[in-house]
Amino acid sequence: MSASKSERSREAVREAVAQAGGLEAAAPAPRSAATKGQDPFTTELRRREVLPLLVLHLISDNPSYGNQLMERIAAMTAGVLLVNPNTMYPLLRRLEGRGLIRGDWEHPERRTRRYYSLTDAGREEYSRLVEEVRPFLDSVKTSIDEIVREVYGG
Repeated sequence: MSASKSERSREAVREAVAQAGGLEAAAPAPRSAATKGQDPFTTELRRREVLPLLVLHLISDNPSYGNQLMERIAAMTAGVLLVNPNTMYPLLRRLEGRGLIRGDWEHPERRTRRYYSLTDAGREEYSRLVEEVRPFLDSVKTSIDEIVREVYGG
């Protein structure tokens, strides 16, 4: 059975990111729970502070909780960047520990959902990351555009 169009698109994106980040494009590993965070795409996005940028961006206007953030990132990236709880919650704790976000329990007596909001220091860090991460994202976009032109013409 041939790979679906979305699988081919995801693989093209991963290869473009590997190329943009100076990584060698390796044969894709099966996307099991154990290997999700090990492909060049997600590794490079995390290394380049894209994930903290996305979290700070998504909570800049409205508080959000961890699962909601994971879903929004998956939707925003069409499933290419899947963030699991073992990545998201330590990141949220680190950002909170640095004073960039503040977490408040929805129902403190039951400790249900923890909603995160941006602090003043978080707004400053968000502005810094917006500037710092842009060149990397532009290089990824350029690489993807080149792959699409090469493979599909145009």
